[in-house]
Amino acid sequence: MARNPSTRRCQPVPLEVREAANLLERRWQLSIIYAALTGALRFNEFADAIAGISPRMLSERLRDLEAAGLVKRVVIPSSPPTVEYRLTPRGRRLGPVVEAMRAYAEGRSEEPVG
Repeated sequence: MARNPSTRRCQPVPLEVREAANLLERRWQLSIIYAALTGALRFNEFADAIAGISPRMLSERLRDLEAAGLVKRVVIPSSPPTVEYRLTPRGRRLGPVVEAMRAYAEGRSEEPVG
């Protein structure tokens, strides 16, 4: 029996949700944000915190996050110059989301099977 489309019980996915998902579902993005939330600032700190990411991929993902306004690249004048990647206020607002995902994954092992 066909359902009447006017009686749908779900809403279309909002554009804002799709845009956020498109950014965050890219491989390594959430790991980079987590590393930044837990103190990583410099490129090598991110590389150490995220096992398996190549330098090229880390650089590309940091650029993506910078373009999205989640990370700010800061050049500190020194000899040689130092580069840091700091979360913007917008990037820091993802902290509760990342923490909720971590807590969810941690609690999954406690759920009964079946």
